Amino acid sequence: MLVIGFPTGALQANCFVLATGAGGPCVVVDPGQDAAEPVTEALREHRLSPVAVLLTHGHFDHTFSVAPVCDGNDVPAWIHPDDREMLSDPLKGMSAQSRAAFFGGKLEMREPREVRELADGAELDLAGLRLTVDHTPGHTGGSVMFRAGTEEGGRLVLSGDTLFAGSIGRTDLPGGDHREMLTSLRTKVLTLADDTVVLPGHGPTTTIGRERVSNPFLLELGSPGAPDAPHRGL
Repeated sequence: MLVIGFPTGALQANCFVLATGAGGPCVVVDPGQDAAEPVTEALREHRLSPVAVLLTHGHFDHTFSVAPVCDGNDVPAWIHPDDREMLSDPLKGMSAQSRAAFFGGKLEMREPREVRELADGAELDLAGLRLTVDHTPGHTGGSVMFRAGTEEGGRLVLSGDTLFAGSIGRTDLPGGDHREMLTSLRTKVLTLADDTVVLPGHGPTTTIGRERVSNPFLLELGSPGAPDAPHRGL
């Protein structure tokens, strides 16, 4: 599998391009702020043709460029219905502090021409890739992860802002829920194989095995009073 990743925008949200190899179809995941140009460059360099844009959740640092990337390539965007409203009203997912800090409290976005909705457990066959959707509410109500790969060919998960290297997504924003986050971590993250490579929404790549033994939030799941998450993203 060909995986191209790069941070975007002021909040350094990771955007990924996935394909079975160069010179074929691909999917784009989380084209955030200022992502349109580097996405275009990656497509040109590797001779790739996008067939879809996948969104791990609705926060603007992951969706800012979704309309130009989708409409410019005539492809649909996929998002969980619980976060779809943020595509056209991104302020709904931001704290009052963030609203003031970014764009002076005025941020206009729109949906792409075609939007399709994700469901928990759905299997997506896109660009020669088979991706499983895991609904992981907590950071937002419509947060999802995308799993790909087989035991023979390697496994990976695009975790969005559910899981980072050494941390998890914050749950204090509109739509966030700490109890739901803990449930998502127990039922959707800790159940993954240790050799699963994690491509997170912010920060460096990691593995489930590494996080299982070192991530304080996963270690504390069985104990009362898990630590507070440091703020990443919004």
